[in-house]
Amino acid sequence: MRPILFAACLSLITAPAFAAGSEDSTPPQKTKTSTTCTDGQVWDEQKQACAEAESSSLDDDALYGAARELAYHGNPQAALSVLAAMDAQNTARVHNYRGFALRKLGRLDEAMAQYETALALDPDYILARSYMGQAYLELGDFAGAHGQLLEIRNRGGRDTWAYVSLRQAMRGNPTY
Repeated sequence: MRPILFAACLSLITAPAFAAGSEDSTPPQKTKTSTTCTDGQVWDEQKQACAEAESSSLDDDALYGAARELAYHGNPQAALSVLAAMDAQNTARVHNYRGFALRKLGRLDEAMAQYETALALDPDYILARSYMGQAYLELGDFAGAHGQLLEIRNRGGRDTWAYVSLRQAMRGNPTY
């Protein structure tokens, strides 16, 4: 009984450490993008200055990281601007994170459309399923959220941030 109780307690302690917008457990750290730059600009290491996302020297992966950082630290509108500067627009991760930012802005119908597009591109993208489930909860559709939780589990994601985050939200606990 003690090992089970210990494992349950450990999962409660470590679960909040998982980060939104990521498949790992590391929250995005604040950088000069979120502490110095304004209006959707990003910190460009090469220029050693804030720059418009589309004129920066950052590649799509770095822009995606900047968008994630901005949304995580309370600036989803700027995150949308940075996502728009990425070259590869029609990817599951861009549609998913655009949905995340739109949801944080309260634009749930637009967010759901982005999650649906992400899942059409990659039905196994469990993070999109988690965020879609959280949007369902915001819309008052517990059954829709539960359906996404089951999809995550059935696609092998039971021990992932996507599953834990949605489960926490379904229990009324805040998530990012």
